[in-house]
Amino acid sequence: MRLIHLDAVGGVAGDMFVAALLDALPELRARVLADARAVLPAGCVVDLAEKMSGGIRALRFAVDVRPEEADRGATTYAALAARITGADLAEGTRRHAGAILRLLGETEARIHGIALDCVHFHEISDWDSVADVVAAGSIVAALGEASWTIGDLPRGGGLMRTQHGMLPVPAPATAALLTGFAWREDGIGGERVTPTGAAILRHLCAGPAGTGSQRLAAVGTGAGTRELPGMPNVLRALVFEEDAGEGLRDRIAVISFDIDDMTGEELGEAADRIRHSPGVIDLSMSGALGKKGRPLTCFRVLAREGALAAVRRACLQQTSSLGVRWRVEEREVLAREEREQRGGLRVKAAVRPGGAVTVKAESDDLREAHDLAERRERQHKAEFGGAP
Repeated sequence: MRLIHLDAVGGVAGDMFVAALLDALPELRARVLADARAVLPAGCVVDLAEKMSGGIRALRFAVDVRPEEADRGATTYAALAARITGADLAEGTRRHAGAILRLLGETEARIHGIALDCVHFHEISDWDSVADVVAAGSIVAALGEASWTIGDLPRGGGLMRTQHGMLPVPAPATAALLTGFAWREDGIGGERVTPTGAAILRHLCAGPAGTGSQRLAAVGTGAGTRELPGMPNVLRALVFEEDAGEGLRDRIAVISFDIDDMTGEELGEAADRIRHSPGVIDLSMSGALGKKGRPLTCFRVLAREGALAAVRRACLQQTSSLGVRWRVEEREVLAREEREQRGGLRVKAAVRPGGAVTVKAESDDLREAHDLAERRERQHKAEFGGAP
């Protein structure tokens, strides 16, 4: 289990996030760069290079657009979402990149009072910003169940020029996405956190750092484009790993509500949509009897603490419920990782207190079995290495 903490020294932007993580975890570079290239048109070149910022060595992630490829194409939410859906991406990248883009789109839709599919991205219309979203999604997918935290964010200040005229800093989308996050004033103006950077943080960060036993495994530094007076314009990533057998402790939101007036098909669709909302960890449903003997379906949703407001809204949007209950609880999660066993079956390995390792077969890999007996045989081979 990894905990990744971000220090927004100069600020947060999509390219800074990607560069910092690829600097800390160079083993991810081939995958992430391939995914970024997959959504770009011919003539766009992904560049990853070292640079100095305020006397600090950092990595810079950028996309060079050749003049003959100046036509950016459609930049509505619907067009960019379709581009991500149709690209040949590594496992998990499409889901996380799509979730980040959707956060941006839904925020812009609320700000401008329009439908999601009509949102036109002015602030992220360049190809490098689209690549930032996909590269960030690739990193998040590759790191699996890592936990993310962020320190205080630099507020910046002044006005910025946009397609809608002069607007205050932080940009409206940035402020809306990062409501509830901690900010600081360091005396340096301008835009310090971009809408793309804000969407990535909202997608990832659950709240306070875990309190389990941790070892600092890697450090990475990503550079921004600006030169700031008196400080480097960098984002630093600290990658911690949990010691064997020590669980990561964090806080999660538990959201509950009951439904008595939706069909089975409607309940299934609502559950799927809520389950795939950013910040949702798990969802379960159970049956009960309500007043006058009416059957109820009871929902229980586990979500990242920082996503509580958005998940509550999703529950009320996707179901007929007139209200939800919630509480915040502490939990401890064992360190675990996905492994591939002989025969191509995947297992999830968990490290128990004391160092013992237990494994469980990935249920999706058992679907090709013809019947229960064959599923159990494959499961036993994956988990124990032999016939039952």
